[in-house]
Amino acid sequence: MSKFQSTKVIELGSCAFRQWRATHSHCQYLHGYQLKAKLWFGGNELDDKNWIVDFGSLNDLKQHLKELFDHTTTVAADDPELETFRELDKKGLVQLRVFDGGVGIERVAEVVYSLANDFILFHTDQRCWVDKVEVFEHEDNSATYAGECVSEEYTLQETRTDTQPLEQVDVKQTVPEKAAPVRNDSARPRRKPSSKTKGDWFKGTTWG
Repeated sequence: MSKFQSTKVIELGSCAFRQWRATHSHCQYLHGYQLKAKLWFGGNELDDKNWIVDFGSLNDLKQHLKELFDHTTTVAADDPELETFRELDKKGLVQLRVFDGGVGIERVAEVVYSLANDFILFHTDQRCWVDKVEVFEHEDNSATYAGECVSEEYTLQETRTDTQPLEQVDVKQTVPEKAAPVRNDSARPRRKPSSKTKGDWFKGTTWG
């Protein structure tokens, strides 16, 4: 349990989902939500300004999350119509995001947690971390993901916009001894690999 906590709400943008397994409901069709995420930052020590996290330092994280979710179409990697969505993406009609573990706000919460936790660990030299993330479809529906303090490298691909390919973030952190690694590979979207290495998280990255 963290001695200190602070929270921040981040707008993720409007995102389209398809729950192809939900054949019993209209969620099998493309539908959209205006997503927002609430992040709980935890730590046992404050910085020299008596903050857990400097909210002004989150701009790169917020931009990265918007590029992942805002005005995008998210589908599961095992969606039987995946090739159809890929064709729409190639034609520039959608910005496709493919998730190995399936889609939905539970998975969104898991992905946001993983990316935000790595970002905070890196930028605070592991002084603090993300305790949990809650993602809202709207004011009545939300889902929460909580995990250990973990930093890992991600492999994302199958994402595209009209910009250049996203460069692989090559950052590996040592997990504090108190934190047992938690792997959530099935939830991660795929990122295109790159031979380039970035010294800072997300600096100069674009979706490809």
